[in-house]
Amino acid sequence: MRESLMDIICCPIDKAELELIVEERTDEEIIDGELRCGECGERYPIEDGIPNLLPPDMRDDA
Repeated sequence: MRESLMDIICCPIDKAELELIVEERTDEEIIDGELRCGECGERYPIEDGIPNLLPPDMRDDA
C-alpha cells in the first residue's frame, strides 16, 4: 500500500482517522503493518501490501 492512501481512507466502523504502524516497507510501498483507529481502537492488518479494511466480524482470520 502506498502511504499516500492515508489521505483518503478512514475507519470503516466510525469513519475516524487511522494511524499507520509500519513493520516492513520498500522505498514506495508499505508491505506489512497495521492501521489503528484512534477512536474505537480497532486494528486493520496490512499484509503483502494490501490493507484489510473489512470490519472484524467480516474478516476471514483463518
